[in-house]
Amino acid sequence: MKRATIAALTGAAIAMTNMARAQSPELATQSAEDPNAVPARPVFKQDSMNIFRRFPADITEQMVKFYNDAVGLKALTPIQLTKTQRMLLFRVGATGQIKLAAGLTPGRDYRPGGDIDAATGIRLLTFTFPDAEEVTAAFKAAGFDAPRFKDIGGGKQAALVKDPGGFNVELLVDPKATEAALRGLEVGINVADLARSRDFYGDFVGLEALPPVEDPVLGVTKYPYRHGETTVSLWSAGKDLPADTGSSGIQYVIGNIQAVNAAAKQRGVTVQTPLGGIRGFPGLLTVWFNDPDGATDYFYQMARRPPAAN
Repeated sequence: MKRATIAALTGAAIAMTNMARAQSPELATQSAEDPNAVPARPVFKQDSMNIFRRFPADITEQMVKFYNDAVGLKALTPIQLTKTQRMLLFRVGATGQIKLAAGLTPGRDYRPGGDIDAATGIRLLTFTFPDAEEVTAAFKAAGFDAPRFKDIGGGKQAALVKDPGGFNVELLVDPKATEAALRGLEVGINVADLARSRDFYGDFVGLEALPPVEDPVLGVTKYPYRHGETTVSLWSAGKDLPADTGSSGIQYVIGNIQAVNAAAKQRGVTVQTPLGGIRGFPGLLTVWFNDPDGATDYFYQMARRPPAAN
């Protein structure tokens, strides 16, 4: 990415305070709840999930360089949330996004650094590439240290790095990877209670359960749950760890948000931000929940707008 482009993105984001201010103060007062809604699993309208990263605003330029130049994600047009707030977007695969949110939301706990198993919550993002040399060259050209790849068997290599905010990122190299795998993104979540978390992501969120896998890098058994191009992988490194509830979260684009809200109430899912709209975005509805470890899972629905009057 050219320096001018990075500067433009950085300047747009540096004024953004945090996601909470983009949510709560802007929530419309209308009630979107349908008392007749039947509890149901989400009806997905996007063949992937979107992942957001919260971080201190003063490292925005470095974050843009990391995800755009080093990891190689395509920068998309930012979303103008308010007059002073923008969300920086990067394409993952055909439909997914990494959303960079400058500013830390009050009331959340942030522990992005340290070992992957040092806290519960979303702890790892894994991107797949076909060639280690190309990845190394991109990191060095962007001004980052060269990743240290290790053989993990099956002709694959992996390197663990940290983004400028200290969040763990895995670079997986598989020369035999399919196009679908190269487009995909894996979100690693360390949980305190596997049974509760597997029920949350499998039954409530409605992701497809895949067979457990042994991870040679983490040394754990992972329980993957997939929707389209994105996979959420759960493992547990202990029940009494501190929680990271703010560094990252997951967004699902769906078509039956009222039914999902009703299902959450029935199950007793913790609500972070109640169902509602955002001023300036007609037809948009969101509801924000916490998973069993406090990580953010929020659902987004854009209703069809009525045709313009002649």
